[in-house]
Amino acid sequence: MPKRLLQGTVVSDANEKTIVVRVERRFTHPVLKKTVRRSKKYHAHDDAGVAKVGDTVWIEECAPISKNKRWTLVPNA
Repeated sequence: MPKRLLQGTVVSDANEKTIVVRVERRFTHPVLKKTVRRSKKYHAHDDAGVAKVGDTVWIEECAPISKNKRWTLVPNA
């Protein structure tokens, strides 16, 4: 089974080897029939420390690395 890939924006790079990525999803509201935007923040592993705040990055699902980290940064994506 392929790993999930998500695209988002880096909102924090303060921690060592960790970035926080905000992923936005759009969907049509079932009752209002209006497009709604929802976002969620994911902690991702950035071993090289290349991602900076404001960058658009891809993250990939992986085995748990720590309490909150279950995603890794996709290099050169």
